[in-house]
Amino acid sequence: MVSPPQQTGLRGVGAQVVTRPLVAAELPALADLFAGSWSTRHCRCTSFCSTRREFTLGWFGGGNERRFAAMAATGDSPIGVLAWRADQAVGWCACGPRSRYAVDTPRTRMIRDRVGDERGLVWFLPCFLVRADCRGQGITGVLARAAVQLARDAGAVAVEGWPVADSSDRPAAAFVGRESVLREMGFRPVAWPSTGRVIMRLDL
Repeated sequence: MVSPPQQTGLRGVGAQVVTRPLVAAELPALADLFAGSWSTRHCRCTSFCSTRREFTLGWFGGGNERRFAAMAATGDSPIGVLAWRADQAVGWCACGPRSRYAVDTPRTRMIRDRVGDERGLVWFLPCFLVRADCRGQGITGVLARAAVQLARDAGAVAVEGWPVADSSDRPAAAFVGRESVLREMGFRPVAWPSTGRVIMRLDL
């Protein structure tokens, strides 16, 4: 069963944000959100679920966009959660079974090494995106909580993230989330695969 839309009041703002799993009809709204950044405009949230060759070839010419749209339309599980304020998409969190992101690339080696308790029972939160003019308002946390609930509804036993460690001095890498945000939700650190990154897990 998929969670119904959730309304959440954000700190510092009066408007409500609604979150819901992405459906194919909302791909144009998500594309508009992706278009706000040069990197997301070409990445289309496919770097964690493509081989290096697929991702590089898809960077230009729309290949990554088409691959993402196909995954959104045909996947067994939702590919992520979209946050809305009124009729505007303001945030995005990619999520789904961890096995979706265990493709053979250097970037995802640490995910592959942890695969073992799968069958869709462990979910992963690889990426977050919030509109530039909406940042600092708690939307990342709202998205993470919605993704965890989606995983719970799907029967997952745990959710993992690979956020930037609180000690990191690389704010540009915050698209993977922040340790403090997941820690506030009850995630606990389980591994440190590289300097400035931490694998965190929430058992459901």
